[in-house]
Amino acid sequence: MESLARGGTRWKRFAVVMVPSVAATAAIGVALSQGALAASFSVSGQQFKVSTDRLDGTGFVQYGAVDAQKGGKNVPVAVSGFSNAKIHNLCQSVVVPVPVFGDVSMKLQAGGSQPVEAKNLYIDLDQLNADATFNNINIGVAAGSTSKGPGMHKGDKADPGSFAQEADSATLTHVQQRAWATTAGTFKLSGLKMSVAKGKSECY
Repeated sequence: MESLARGGTRWKRFAVVMVPSVAATAAIGVALSQGALAASFSVSGQQFKVSTDRLDGTGFVQYGAVDAQKGGKNVPVAVSGFSNAKIHNLCQSVVVPVPVFGDVSMKLQAGGSQPVEAKNLYIDLDQLNADATFNNINIGVAAGSTSKGPGMHKGDKADPGSFAQEADSATLTHVQQRAWATTAGTFKLSGLKMSVAKGKSECY
């Protein structure tokens, strides 16, 4: 009986952690395969990995902020915003450790043949590796007075007078980043694929 009880607890934990993410991603997948929809990707209190072959964005802005996580934890992040973006070969993955059961991975991929299209895209990240080219960049502007991008994301915990940078456009290639959240006014994912598997299966 004790063994069964433990097993039940493990599966409840697994369901609490994974089911909302899987259900939300599946719902987004159905809607986005048919058009465009406002979207938000986050995993409660956990980082996830994002990679792409190429991101072409117009109206770029970047500034520092603090993400409030579950349990009162505050995480410093750099927020990258784009008014419009086209993303080639997008991958997002998260690994959730489940006690005794082991790691469970969820991976979302899109934009293989036609690029993912996003408007008012914000990415809250704490690590980025990429090759980047910026057109007409301004460095050292106040976060609350940028004019080239979508502006500060509503609800961000950031000082409007803090350091920021902006550019007319930006191209990033060979992108690997670790993020806490991704949000967009509209997100159209062509060729969306989602998988859930035991073990580690990450974008990079």
